[in-house]
Amino acid sequence: MISLTSPVRIWAHDMRAGVKLGLLSLATVALFASESPLVLGGAALGVGALYLTGGARFARAGLDGLRMLWPFLVVIALWHGVTGQIEAGVAVTMRLLTAVALANFVTMTTQLSDMIAVMSWLLTPLRRLGLSTRALELSVALVVRFAPVLAQKGGRLTESWRARSPRRAGWKIVTPLAALAIDDAEYVAEALRARGGME
Repeated sequence: MISLTSPVRIWAHDMRAGVKLGLLSLATVALFASESPLVLGGAALGVGALYLTGGARFARAGLDGLRMLWPFLVVIALWHGVTGQIEAGVAVTMRLLTAVALANFVTMTTQLSDMIAVMSWLLTPLRRLGLSTRALELSVALVVRFAPVLAQKGGRLTESWRARSPRRAGWKIVTPLAALAIDDAEYVAEALRARGGME
């Protein structure tokens, strides 16, 4: 497992996790409240400038983190282009790109333990009712940590396919990637059971 926190320390690392997550929530709501491609395009440029405040190395790492998003953006753009909804397609694309980029920025500048601490605080009312929230907290931590690992393994499978065939891998790596994901899940489950599970 790997951490998503950027090793390049910038000003945003010093902000409290709760403040960053709160601002992220407000920004996301604002993005979905707007339908104007100009406003959403301006927001996307603003997020790009936000990345640049951390320097070129930090910005490059941020772009690498968004690389897996591009196929989805292309599909969305093509679909709206085919259906003649170009303006709506631009708005959806800009909204998705900006929201994910903001979330990525927060993830890069916040320790996972701090995020879990914020979520634990938000779930305090449930614990007061006698409900255990540990399973939910652990699940979120596992999802956040597993996402880049699976993306990395998917990249390696694609590279292996390209080394053996001139044709694109496409859906053909889905089955081995799913098998790898299940194998990792079983390994983590065994590790959790060895440590007492989630009780």
